[in-house]
Amino acid sequence: MSIVHYPFKRPRTLNPEPRTLNPGPWTLDPEPWTLKNMQTGLERIFDHHMEWLRGKRVGLIVNPASVDMCWQHAADLFARRTEFQLTALFGPQHGIRGETQDNMIEWEGWPKDSRLGVPVYSLYGKTRKPTPEMLRDVDVLVFDVPDVGTRVYTFIYTMALGMQAAREKGIPFVVLDRPNPINGRDMEGPILNPAFASFVGMYPIPMRHGMTVGELARFFNEACGIGCELLVAPLAGWTRATWIDKTWLPWVMPSPNMPTLETATVYPGMVMFEGTQVSEGRGTTRPFEIIGAPYINPYRLADHLNGLQLPGVHFRPTFFQPTFHKFVGQICGGVQVHILNRASLRSFQIAVEILKAIHAFHPDDFQWKQPPYEYVEDKLPFDVIVGNDVLRRQIEENLPWEEISATWQDDMEAFIETRRDYLLYE
Repeated sequence: MSIVHYPFKRPRTLNPEPRTLNPGPWTLDPEPWTLKNMQTGLERIFDHHMEWLRGKRVGLIVNPASVDMCWQHAADLFARRTEFQLTALFGPQHGIRGETQDNMIEWEGWPKDSRLGVPVYSLYGKTRKPTPEMLRDVDVLVFDVPDVGTRVYTFIYTMALGMQAAREKGIPFVVLDRPNPINGRDMEGPILNPAFASFVGMYPIPMRHGMTVGELARFFNEACGIGCELLVAPLAGWTRATWIDKTWLPWVMPSPNMPTLETATVYPGMVMFEGTQVSEGRGTTRPFEIIGAPYINPYRLADHLNGLQLPGVHFRPTFFQPTFHKFVGQICGGVQVHILNRASLRSFQIAVEILKAIHAFHPDDFQWKQPPYEYVEDKLPFDVIVGNDVLRRQIEENLPWEEISATWQDDMEAFIETRRDYLLYE
């Protein structure tokens, strides 16, 4: 008899100091301190929703982080089942195995998975939506890809396009729900202006959206009009305040530049540096936590930012030399964002203040990145990432944070009210 050892992790926290800092306008209450015995949709599909798959040919959208509590990959689990047949695998950006590094790479993947012998199709590159030919031998399309809680992360739009393709073929689309790793209550940043819609922002949600992939699928399907036959296998044992390290679900890099939960925590704001000629830390071991450029004085920048006394964060002056991407091989000065209290930290405000400081200190050196970005040819990449062209001008004018954030407060309140109809968890 074989014995399966289930992983156990001692509860840990990134919040050593007392919770006296202002948690921000859209926080409800402190995160729980108890370990959650949570189950994802992947764990629950076979025991609770097998009727959705039984006797059918199944297509599966996955990436390297599509694992269960014991690190078993969804593709392997699906391939072992005899109640249905796994007939196709689909990979989002960076591929099923995480084999591609950067944006805008026309990698079409391998024709077959060497391990399982199943056809493999890339949904990032020239083709982002499953074609009728790809779905020829598929009766139900299943999505099991983790999100990181930020609007610009492309996996949720691979899901949306898969939903569209399923509707067009007249087959069900199944989402195996997974937790929002940075909790499901905190929201930050502006709502996407539809005029700036792209593959890094297709629908009007805030930069940090506070929803699970299953909840987003419901929102996309009904509020945004996709209208497919949607089935969501819900989580068990997860609450909105729970961060992923409070569960037994292991952290597997969902993409090459998302190595840790700390990276995901700062990503909703720090991703905006992709739209500038300042390094966002790609080519280092701490992408999005480290930013800089050759012309930046790190001590001046860190002193200014720490003087703002932003909650939950410390800025450490640093030098680094990227091994690829912007400023490869050059010595850059900048700061590393150190998380002191993730409950009060607001990454979007942090990134705005860093951008304002660099623009003010180095007006002749700082530059916005030029098009294209994610195949958008006619707009600045920064505007595409942010979802509007207002914030860029506010940064150039060095407006105070209170004035900047006020511009999207009404939209945020309206979104909070709208999303209530699509939430699955208290």
